[in-house]
Amino acid sequence: MIERKTSPTHDAPYRGLRVLDFGQGIASPYCAMLLGVYGAEVIKVEPPEGDWSRYLGTTYGSHTALSAVYNRGKRSLCLDLKHDEGIRIARRLASDCDVFIEGFRPGVAARLGIGYEDLARDNPGLIYLSVSGFGQDGPYSKRPGSDSVAQAFSGLVSVNVGNDKTPHRVGTTISDVATGVYAFQAIATALFARATVGTGRWIDVSLTQSTAALLGHKVAEHVLEGAAPRALNVPAGSYQTRDGWVMVTLVNESQYKRLCTAIEREDLASDPRFLDFAKRADCADVLIAQMRDVFLTQSSETWLGRLHAADIIAERILNPGDWLHNVHVEATKSAVCQDTPGVGLVCAPRTPGFMGLSEDKLRPAPDVGADSRAVLLDAGFDGDAIDNFISAGVVRTSGR
Repeated sequence: MIERKTSPTHDAPYRGLRVLDFGQGIASPYCAMLLGVYGAEVIKVEPPEGDWSRYLGTTYGSHTALSAVYNRGKRSLCLDLKHDEGIRIARRLASDCDVFIEGFRPGVAARLGIGYEDLARDNPGLIYLSVSGFGQDGPYSKRPGSDSVAQAFSGLVSVNVGNDKTPHRVGTTISDVATGVYAFQAIATALFARATVGTGRWIDVSLTQSTAALLGHKVAEHVLEGAAPRALNVPAGSYQTRDGWVMVTLVNESQYKRLCTAIEREDLASDPRFLDFAKRADCADVLIAQMRDVFLTQSSETWLGRLHAADIIAERILNPGDWLHNVHVEATKSAVCQDTPGVGLVCAPRTPGFMGLSEDKLRPAPDVGADSRAVLLDAGFDGDAIDNFISAGVVRTSGR
């Protein structure tokens, strides 16, 4: 591997790290983006039609909101792996990278000749990440996966039952995002080990396992309490007010009594049906119905004033636009907004735990093949060879 003379910093601890991102969608691209946030050089390798996330939703130029957010900080190489020459280019790039990320169905990368065993022979220090729906092994490994499938299979949908008594998918790509974070964590630990051990490894991260990991105590409850565990902390939950919605949370008995005082329903605190969490869980429908009637009588601001004065954990329910323009979010610079050519202003939450402001300077998500020529020149290909690749359709550039 070519030695790269760079100086990592706290703002860019992965400076000098080279990443090849063959992933599409959200999970694997998000993992690669996180590596870029921390200073890595990330090359996004896309097929001629581009990453499919570029077409999932409303399009703005060559992007949707998904592709514009999760591909920041990357350069795009458009490479057709249906050509043998495309495979050879991929293998050459992989021989000089630190992290290789792929999201093909299990077995496809190996069939193409870019599986871990193929690449590790020439690059034993390679950290190789495979992201899939159900993992690389097991009876379901060949099944297609998606965020919705992962939410359903893991049990997440089953615990998200609405007032209509129907289990619902969570309204964002939580399985994809969680998978990207767990994958990033796994790569970080592998890089730390490589510094001592000297060799890389193959990492297998799946959407279904990552989503199940979010349900920790729910899985334990089903074993300890049976198939229908009690609801936690009744009457915690969301309540409609005269002009919006608020979320109320309770974690101990004294908070319940203070809540009843704050809403001027001390009778609910002394009612024998509601004396502790267990009893309230058994009578949840009766209690919550009364609480709903009370909250409808005042505005969200009025209720929050009363609840916070009583030291009750509560907050207004915001939509993403409300959150973006909230005074606390603005004061703490919790969002990053960046102009993306052909798209407009792209705003996204700042990466948690990252203390510097270099995320504000990440390059915008690229067009398909926007950096193909530059990436190959950096890899040591000469201009004539690159022109031949482009003429043969092995490599595509932006606009072709």
